[in-house]
Amino acid sequence: MRVEDEGKLLRVYVDESAKFEGKLLYEAIVQVCRDRGMAGATVLRGVQGYGADLRIHKAGVLRLSADLPMVVEIADTNEKIDDIIPEVEKMIGSGLITVETVRMIRLTHDV
Repeated sequence: MRVEDEGKLLRVYVDESAKFEGKLLYEAIVQVCRDRGMAGATVLRGVQGYGADLRIHKAGVLRLSADLPMVVEIADTNEKIDDIIPEVEKMIGSGLITVETVRMIRLTHDV
């Protein structure tokens, strides 16, 4: 089955090592999305970037671990995205959130 709808894409930019209540922040955000029944959340790991502090974060050959930039992408209906933004804001403390309107195409198997 194919269902097409307008929705929103929420992107949350955080540092790889950022924490929320003892958990990695990006993992905590995904868990909140799952608990709320959001359509989907994906974590993307950047190879280089910088944020408000203007400090470059990048992967290097000699580094075993790095504080790389992470992006959590969350797609769902306009209402569900609007409802989760305040909770995500509290979780990240400081960072960047972007929201854009998207056309969602959901494909499911007919049962």
